[in-house]
Amino acid sequence: MFDIIIIGGGTAGMTAAIYGARAGKKCLLIEGNAFGGQIIYSSSVENYPGFSKISGAEFADKLFEQVSNLPVEIAYEEVVKVDVGSGVTIHTDSGEYEGKTLIIATGTKHRKLGLENEEALVGNGISYCALCDGPLYKDQEVCVVGSGNSAIQTAIFLSEYCKKVEMLVRGNVLKGEQNQIDLLNQKNNVSILYNTTVEKLLGDTELTGIIIKNENGETKKDLNGLFVSIGQVPDASYFKDIIEIDEYGYIVAGEDCKTNVPFIFAAGDCRTKNVRQLTTAVADGTIAVIGACKYLENKN
Repeated sequence: MFDIIIIGGGTAGMTAAIYGARAGKKCLLIEGNAFGGQIIYSSSVENYPGFSKISGAEFADKLFEQVSNLPVEIAYEEVVKVDVGSGVTIHTDSGEYEGKTLIIATGTKHRKLGLENEEALVGNGISYCALCDGPLYKDQEVCVVGSGNSAIQTAIFLSEYCKKVEMLVRGNVLKGEQNQIDLLNQKNNVSILYNTTVEKLLGDTELTGIIIKNENGETKKDLNGLFVSIGQVPDASYFKDIIEIDEYGYIVAGEDCKTNVPFIFAAGDCRTKNVRQLTTAVADGTIAVIGACKYLENKN
């Protein structure tokens, strides 16, 4: 029986594990994919206190190293079901675990275009991670879909490898930080098409091009790679039967990270909140585990 089970090995989850272990609680951290969460896809983090500049992958590695040096049990397993009674029972693809409290820190996953054949073309011309796949498109022509910071950073990163990078922006303005926009504007091989949407993906087993739509009508565009960076959606669907989730799929939890179940807490990007940043993920992880510790103390 664990005092605290944490599902999700992103920034919020690993922060919770650090605080929980240091509080002397028996903690289990479950992660089915890569530790670090969405931050590992960022080539450069420049707004986290204490680091003037660090890659997302390096930041995640340092955080995981810190967790690994503490008495935290780590399970590289996929959660398939959660049962709630006086505590929680977590069923994974490899076994099951019982806990007195639960912190859900599953974060978000990439939002997809929702176009026909998109799934089949992932890894075959469509990518959601420039850091992972960008070097594969050296000296080729690619497009980036999106308008926010992640899309801008994707285009900047790809400009170092690709012959030509074209951003496809649904609206008429970029929504990123000004310093990132200024850096983007310095790239001679990056262009921007505003008020443009992707209507169709071309190619059966490998992307050969796309159909775009803007004020000029529909146009076919031949290209080698399409990088999709249009935001995130919460990864919390398998909790919908045990805790309250809003209409957008986010776990309903306030700044105290408490859900409608007294011993279940939500931390990080998966919960309802106005600001989703690396710093707020750290704060959530801290607040959630302190709440879990207080619950355990009151139960005793």
